[in-house]
Amino acid sequence: MRKRNVAVVAAGVLLLAGCGGAERPRAEQAGRNAALRDGTSAPASRSPRPAPREIDCARVKCVALTFDDGPGPHTPELLDTLRAAGARATFFVQGLHVPEHPAVVRRMVREGHEIGNHTWNHPNLTTLSPGEIRSQIERTQRAVKDAAGVVPAMMRPPYRAIDAQVIDAVGMPVILWSVDPQDWRRDDVARNVKIGLRDSGRGDIVLYHDVHATTVRAMPKIVSGLQKQGFTLVTVSELFGDERLKAGEVYTEREIEPTPVRASPPPSGSPAGP
Repeated sequence: MRKRNVAVVAAGVLLLAGCGGAERPRAEQAGRNAALRDGTSAPASRSPRPAPREIDCARVKCVALTFDDGPGPHTPELLDTLRAAGARATFFVQGLHVPEHPAVVRRMVREGHEIGNHTWNHPNLTTLSPGEIRSQIERTQRAVKDAAGVVPAMMRPPYRAIDAQVIDAVGMPVILWSVDPQDWRRDDVARNVKIGLRDSGRGDIVLYHDVHATTVRAMPKIVSGLQKQGFTLVTVSELFGDERLKAGEVYTEREIEPTPVRASPPPSGSPAGP
């Protein structure tokens, strides 16, 4: 049976910016240019996060699609796909890319998606000191807050590389995955669709990368295919719901307990047993 989460209890490695008044017009123009690059318009003010959806993934067939390494030039197209389908996802962003695409990050929040921390520039955290690990996390937290007014509440380590020191320094729930189509290996839309539909199951956390054009082009068929199979596409927090994610624990999926099936009573006059 697959485990819902894994608490790290040993030290071994588990691998499985301000402007002055004279600079303000220039900064505003840079923001407009970034919005044009992102394919979306930058709002004058940050839109509030939409109200949480009432989804009970203990009763509903849920899958959490997650996307690493962005935001990037293909992310707006992915957001279009998710919006058209009424689907939500979790984006584990690299901090250094957030100032390049701030309007995209704001749009993620505005449309109900979740943002997680994927470090500043994607190092193997097990090779860093605690101070360096905290710097990777804190710089990304600040970048997301500056762009969208929210602070990530979960993180994902690059290369799935973690140990007890990393868990302690990060200070947040660590989200891994249970399905990995390895979309970064090959630019193959059909392969991404096939694996995504074949391997994704109830309670799974699925790993994709929104920096790859072929992944984004595969998403319309993946999203519609999963929905046709009866899945609701949710954020990681929605997947776990009342089972609150805890700092110091590592999550790969949500294990859904089967609902007991009560035997129907035999029809009147029928024998009660074999």
